[in-house]
Amino acid sequence: MADRQLTNHIRTLRFMAGEMTQAELGERVGVTRQTIAAVEAGKYSPSLECAFRIAEVFGKPLEDVFSWGPHTRA
Repeated sequence: MADRQLTNHIRTLRFMAGEMTQAELGERVGVTRQTIAAVEAGKYSPSLECAFRIAEVFGKPLEDVFSWGPHTRA
């Protein structure tokens, strides 16, 4: 089985939501700005509850915010 990774579209969604800051998103979700930054950068996988809360802030289904797919090397 190929390596898989969690990716996200949080940065794009923040921009489309009136250039929402990481701190603003964190406040609305109930986590720190640092947590949002780490999730956005792919350095931290959020809990399922946190992922649903992030999607809810943007009014999007979970699969429009997060993707689970093949690992790509940069």
